Amino acid sequence: MKTFEYKGYDAAGKAVKGLTEGTSVKHAREQLAASGILAERITPTGRRVRLPPQERAVLYRELSSLLRAGVPLLGALDIMLQSPELSGVRVVLAATRDGIREGRALAQSLTDASASVGAFETAVVEAGEASGGLPDMLERCAAFLEEQDRVRERVQGALIYPAIVFTVGIVVAVLMLGLLLPRAAAVLGDRAGELPGLTRFMLSIGHGIEHGWPVLLVAAIAMVVLGRRLLRRGSLWRLRFDRALFRAPGFGRGYRLLANMRFARTMAILVGGGVSPIQGMVLAGRATGSVAVERDAAAGADKVEHGTSLSEAVQAIVPLSGTLPGWIRVGEASGELDRLLDSAARRFEEAWDRFLRRWLVIVEPALIVLIGGFVLLVTLSVLLPILNLSQTLGK
Repeated sequence: MKTFEYKGYDAAGKAVKGLTEGTSVKHAREQLAASGILAERITPTGRRVRLPPQERAVLYRELSSLLRAGVPLLGALDIMLQSPELSGVRVVLAATRDGIREGRALAQSLTDASASVGAFETAVVEAGEASGGLPDMLERCAAFLEEQDRVRERVQGALIYPAIVFTVGIVVAVLMLGLLLPRAAAVLGDRAGELPGLTRFMLSIGHGIEHGWPVLLVAAIAMVVLGRRLLRRGSLWRLRFDRALFRAPGFGRGYRLLANMRFARTMAILVGGGVSPIQGMVLAGRATGSVAVERDAAAGADKVEHGTSLSEAVQAIVPLSGTLPGWIRVGEASGELDRLLDSAARRFEEAWDRFLRRWLVIVEPALIVLIGGFVLLVTLSVLLPILNLSQTLGK
């Protein structure tokens, strides 16, 4: 039996959708017809859909709870399919259940069901299945996804206010330079005599915006498209840009802290779940989101495979060469690598939070002062000709 997703109409003509089981599309359609539903579209649930991290975390946490309670895996998936709280992941659950019925492992079934399930989650679930500790590993995976989502929300929340201020500044600049200043100069005409240098300079910018905005718009779109192509993942330009970000004044320190935190947290979960340090290093490098760290971590994993210690391999990765290798060295010596990595991740998270707060304290006032200074310049460029005109009339 396979699970199918359908859309159609009931006997009253009301649009309905849901899931049904059958041996084929024809069989599923016949079953729906027998229950009074005219199916308009029936598709297998095996198609790869995307799920946000929050929904995947809920899925893993619920499945972990049911398995801890002694419910078999297929029975747990059946229960979750009936849960209204998990309606958003029902298609993925059904496809996962079908994969397990066909003899595939849970990790492979999840990967086949959703395009959002990455290599890290697959490795964690595989480690849980191999070690017999699947509920614990699912719980860890859910906690990791929730933590990464909180980090993402903090970054986005920190950028909202500066983005609003910057957008308002751009709008004010276009309105004042493109409309206000040229009209003020036209009203004054030759009566104010020769315009001051500041006014002439700002007018030239305003005329450029007024007459050249189509060219500027096309150029901006072209730059965005070209930039996305040059900085696509895996390209040499993306690698160079990523390395430059780590060296950037101010911002580079925050980027390094974020990479260290993600690397340490991912390694702690993987090593604690029984994944080899070699595979864990590759997946942890990918989890940082940095192309440079990902490439260097893959090279470091190859060195570990040939006898180099994990701490030495991490030491060779420049963005991670600060205090993290020391934590790993102590963990290797004590045999508690996962616990030490988890402690290191907490330290890096605290340092990153402090950096984010300090950055906001500096950036927000700086943007306000910058926009205020610009408005002052435009105001002066309007007032100076008026003052010249009043002095001329006074004589």
